Parts: sequence; C-alpha cells; structure tokens
Amino acid sequence: MFAPDLKAYPQTPGVYQMLDVDGEILYIGKARQLRSRLRSYFSATGDGRQQIPLLMKKVQRIEVILTDTEKEALLLENTLIKEHRPRYNIELRDDKTYVSVRIDLREDFPMMQVVRQVKNDGAHYFGPYSSAAAIRETLRQIYRIFPLRHASVERCRQRGRPCLFHQIGQCSAPCYGKISRGDYRRLVEGVVKLLEGKESEVIDSLRRRMAAAAAAMDYELAAVLRDQIRLIEQSVEKQKVTDHGGGDQDVIGLHQDGGEVEATLLFVRNGKLIGRRSFLLAWVLDLPELLNGFLLDFYARDVIIPDQLILPFYLESTEALADWLTEKRGKKVRLLCPERGEKRRLLELAQRNAEESYRQRGQRKEARGNLLTELQERLHLPRFPRRIECFDISNVQGELAVGSMVVFEEGEPARQEYRRYRIKTVVGADDYASLREVLWRRLERGRAENCLPDMILIDGGKGQLGVLVDVIDSAGLTGQIGAVGIAKSRVLSNVKGKVVERSEERFFLPRRKNPVIFRHGSAAAFLLERLRDEAHRFAISYHRRLRSRQGLRSSLDQIPGVGPARRKALLKHFGSLKRLRAAGLEEIEQVPGFSRALAQRLVAALKNQPGP
Repeated sequence: MFAPDLKAYPQTPGVYQMLDVDGEILYIGKARQLRSRLRSYFSATGDGRQQIPLLMKKVQRIEVILTDTEKEALLLENTLIKEHRPRYNIELRDDKTYVSVRIDLREDFPMMQVVRQVKNDGAHYFGPYSSAAAIRETLRQIYRIFPLRHASVERCRQRGRPCLFHQIGQCSAPCYGKISRGDYRRLVEGVVKLLEGKESEVIDSLRRRMAAAAAAMDYELAAVLRDQIRLIEQSVEKQKVTDHGGGDQDVIGLHQDGGEVEATLLFVRNGKLIGRRSFLLAWVLDLPELLNGFLLDFYARDVIIPDQLILPFYLESTEALADWLTEKRGKKVRLLCPERGEKRRLLELAQRNAEESYRQRGQRKEARGNLLTELQERLHLPRFPRRIECFDISNVQGELAVGSMVVFEEGEPARQEYRRYRIKTVVGADDYASLREVLWRRLERGRAENCLPDMILIDGGKGQLGVLVDVIDSAGLTGQIGAVGIAKSRVLSNVKGKVVERSEERFFLPRRKNPVIFRHGSAAAFLLERLRDEAHRFAISYHRRLRSRQGLRSSLDQIPGVGPARRKALLKHFGSLKRLRAAGLEEIEQVPGFSRALAQRLVAALKNQPGP
C-alpha cells in the first residue's frame, strides 16, 4: 500500500490528486491545510470511514497544486473535476429537468419565459419548479390576471392585427399601442410579486386601485380589478403553502444507508416551500467531503442561488463556499447550520424527505430489477441488461443522414450518455449501410474505453437485426452483447376483412424465426418501446436541426456583407432560418458584427427570398 512522506506536503491551501498505477486520476480534493487533510487518509488507527481503505489500495501517487487561498483551491478543484471526471468524485444524476420563469425588467414591455437554464444576464429568475406543465398552468392563470405579452414585439408587429391572446383578454397588446408603458409596468410589478409569493401585497394594491376607480365612477375598470382580486384569492386558496419565515433558502437533508447517501434539497422561496429535488450519491469519502462536493457540483450549474443555504453540519470550507456562491450570484449568500428554531425544523423536514426519497427509490430500484430480469429471461440475453442502447437512423432521401444512440442504465434514461452521429461513409438513402457505420463506430470506441452495452435494441425487423449481429460478430463480441430488433405492430383482419386489430410490438432475436411478443400492457415491452421512441425522437431532432442550419446557410450565402464569420454568429444566435425571419432589427443588431445598416440589408434580403 502506498505510504507517502506526509512531512513533504505543506500546511497551505491547495488541491490534491490521487492517481493509480496507470496514472489515472481516482479522486480530486481540496484542503485548507494539505498535510493535515492527507494525514487523515493514512491514519494508522483509522477514522471510521470504511470506504477510505478501498480507495487507498488503488492509490500509487499523490500530486498537489498549491494555491494562495482556500477559495482559489475550491475553484481549481471544480475545474479539475469537470476536466478529468475522476471515478471517486461524486457525479450528480437525476431524471428530472427543472424549469424557472425568466423576466427581464430592463425591457420596455417585459414578458414571462419558461427556461431550463439560469444565466447571469441581469434578468430576474423565479423557481426552480419541478413540473413544467404545472408552472405553465400557473402562468396561464397569471395571464388572466395580468395580461402580459406572449411573444416578441417585433414578431407581433409583423401581423396585421393584435394576436388571439389579446382577443380573449390574456394579452394587453403593447405591440399595437393598446396599453401605455406605465400601465404595462404596473402589470409587470403585479406578476413579479405573485411569483415572489407576495399575494397579499398585490391584493392590497388592487383593492386601493379598485376603490379609487369606483370613487371616480370608472366602474368598468373597478370591475376588472375586482375580477383580478377574486382570481388571485382563488389561486392562494388552492396553494395552501406553509410559511417558513421569509426569504429564499435551499435546505439540504442527508440520509445515509450502507454505501449510499440520499441528498435532498428543499426549495423555499419567500418563506414558502415550492419544491424538492433528490440525488443518490455513492458514499466513498466522509460526509463533509461528500457534502462539499455535492454543493460544488450542483451550484456550479445554471441554477438559481438563494439568499441562504441551510446545511446539516458545518464544513471546513464553509467560508470559501459562501464567497464563491456570492461571487457567482452577485449578491450575498450565507451558509448556516442552525441548532434551534424554524431553520432547524426545516432541516429536520429535509432529513425526513431524504429518508422518504431513499425509501421510494429503493422500491423503484427493486421494481426495475424485476423488470430487467424479465427482459433477460424472455429475450435470452447473455448478461443482465444494466446498460441498454438503442440506435436509429434519420434522413430525407439520403440527405443529411444521421444516427442516434440512446442509453438506459438500470431501466432509466442516462441522458448524459446519449450520442449523435453524422454519417460519413454512406452516399444516398441506405439505412442498412448507415446503421452498420454507426454501430461499428460505437463498438470500436466502446472496446477502446472498456464501456460496452449489455444489450442493443435496433428499431427495425430482421434486416436491421442482421446488420447488428454481423457487426457484433465482426467486432469479436459474440456472446457478450444481447441483440434485439423491435418491429412496429401490424394491422390484422379476419378472413372476411371486417374485424381489424392491431397486434402487439414484435421483438426479433438472432437465429429465431418467430418474434417474442409480450403480454398486453407489459412493463418490459413498455420500457423497450419507450427506448425506441426516445432514439427516434433524438435522431429526428438532430436531423431537423441540421436541415434548419443548412437552410439558414443557403439563404445567407447570397447576401452581400454576410461572410462565414457573420453567418456563424447568426447560426449561433438564432439556430434556424425561421427564428431569423421572425426577428426584428433590434435583435439582429445584438449579434456581434452587425450594424444597423447591415441588419436592415439582411431583413430586406430575407423578405425577398421565398420561405415560410
């Protein structure tokens, strides 16, 4: 076992990297005092962490990088983890994409946007919300109360009249001058307060305006304000959310079981609990290091950073984390570890949620295990299908042929493993040859990286399955990877042709004449159908993106003054010809390299070109 001379390491802040015999980085950490931190790994008496010896048996070298401050070490650690993705550092995975609501108050007529990334662009963000459908329903209700615009002003002005939303009372039509800037700003202020959870302030303001309108005998305006008050009161009555003392807070709860830790975040906004998010983490190191890595990984993403983080225990790097989060957010962020009061009750609530999330995850894991066992038995797979990959090909008459690879691990989508392929060697519409190229490229790389699937699902019947089996045999992987083809259901009729039925999906196996058909409503069949549909969606979306970009390039080639650099900038900014055509002068001027004169020339040229 590797035994370094600990006295050779300084008592200064820095980052340490643990490497194995092949020079692969196993773990990256940071410390306020490097020597003290490393000594904890090599303590003769041990420190109770059962996972540490498993890691240290593989460590053959430790490299350190010194920094001036602990905050610099924190930032360097984050950069190195993203670059090297060490095996023993935590990697956050969950199956949900959370959304936020964005409002840019710097605009003359701000609008609400549902977004999945929080950027440091000066706009206001509200959330996060776990259900995109739920927040869109909330926004529909808000539009009934405060009719903000739904689309860009420039796009709306291209129409000959106000949009349908204006006709049904859910847009105030600022693009056609139907509302003054001051009145629109009052609508925006009401929306912001509603999203912040300040319904009582909004209601008080509306009641004062209603009384003033009634006193001035403007009964039509008073009736509108009365209806707005009623809608808000109904919305508040439906929510019935508990008040947790005000402010924006993220509360972290941890539940430890064996070699796993469930981390749960409760999102409290303006004193109201609005959502929860959970992650299952491998408990490799001690809990403080795990929590530090979790916070670093989660808040390095494009997420909303609150005023306070409520932690279950203090961390050595609490001050450095707070400074980093403050700098990233642009406003003060505090890390607290309360021992009593309302914040302590919130911590206990987060703890109970972590326990419940772990229990539910265990039930789902057991159910998925049973489902994958059924797949292995029914499809005669050589190995338990922990990793299943599905491939699909998309093209239009052989143009812009692409392939997609979608991955399910333990029965759940592993979106970070999805891959897209541009077909390089095939000319024309030859799906078999395109599939052969994609499969060969995938298996070649898989052998080099020692990452191969347990099962491959192909969208197609015996022909596509034959291509898959031939590629597996040529790669020398026969007997290691299960091969299955899924064919769409057939329409059946009786002898007289009167009764028409649709058969179940058919699954073809190598060297078997008859397909496997699962019972109606089978969870195993549904999993494979979902995997096939996801691969098809992924391929189609990539193909459409390429077609859109090709259309944009061809449309811009004939415009004087728009060369490769400016064309690339337009591609990056708009992404499609449709979005570029819908943009106004002001938006095009925001693209680097475009003056107002050039933007006017571009708009005029696009109007003269045929297109949607």
